[in-house]
Amino acid sequence: MSQPVTPGPISTCDLCDAHRGDTSGAFRVLAPVFRCYGAVAAFHGPVATIKCFEDNTLVRAAVATAGEGRVLVIDGGGSLRRALVGGNLAAAAARNGWAGIVVDGCVRDVAELNAEAIGIRALALVPMATDKRGEGQADVPVQIQGVWVRPGDWLYADADGIVLGDRALHG
Repeated sequence: MSQPVTPGPISTCDLCDAHRGDTSGAFRVLAPVFRCYGAVAAFHGPVATIKCFEDNTLVRAAVATAGEGRVLVIDGGGSLRRALVGGNLAAAAARNGWAGIVVDGCVRDVAELNAEAIGIRALALVPMATDKRGEGQADVPVQIQGVWVRPGDWLYADADGIVLGDRALHG
């Protein structure tokens, strides 16, 4: 009996080539400023969003829910002062089926992040935890490094970068 074929990772370069002439704004490329963390090098899925600044209360709540293969995109305002995701939250996200996390901000606990079966992209590492004020917004359009990201968009990340589409761009 033959085994089912599992498709390989989806190349962001191939997606860029396929959408080279798209001027509609449906296909977008994030700036090459994100560093790779987590044990999964390439990931993709529909987007869920959080907008928060130096307060990860909503991030904690999100990763505690069923991820169902989604990618959590966090607009942390580019802050380099507080980490919005650490080892505990990465473990919860991996355990609950999130495909990945993209943070326009910082993360911490790098050894723990790199041990988790999830893809993580962030601007940098910083050891300082966030405040817990219960502030922020979930499931709203966010602007990440000047690029709009909306709930329900599809995000693809690999070693070459991060791209977005207003719908699934594969198979």
